[in-house]
Amino acid sequence: MPELSQETERERSLLPFVGVAEVTGPSMVPTLQHGDQLVVHWGARIGPGDIVVLRHPFQQDLLVVKRAVERREGGWWVLGDNAFAGGDSTDYGVVPEELVLGKARLRYRPLKPGQRSPLAAVRWALSAVRPVLPDRSASRRLRAR
Repeated sequence: MPELSQETERERSLLPFVGVAEVTGPSMVPTLQHGDQLVVHWGARIGPGDIVVLRHPFQQDLLVVKRAVERREGGWWVLGDNAFAGGDSTDYGVVPEELVLGKARLRYRPLKPGQRSPLAAVRWALSAVRPVLPDRSASRRLRAR
């Protein structure tokens, strides 16, 4: 089985339908980086191009972050934005609808421990929080196979 890339080991609930998930791994680079925090709308309506949190089809205690590419018979075809990382529908096929848990609404990039200078803090403040929009794959890898 290929190494999984975009898992989250923890989820925290802010409100009944909103939570926070941490990104680990390279499968959504350059859109999402290792260590990014996602504000997730659990149970949201999913559309093509949305970044979603889902249960891995073969290891359901593992949450995975991928981009929903298209609706197919039996569920969603999902891909990572990093074509070289794998661990998406090209490996495990269509993801059943009930395994897709929610949609990422906001990305928060935490301040790194070494970023203490005023200039680094300003740069971080200008780029730390961004909305997660559909069809914004920085790698333009939104085609189904």
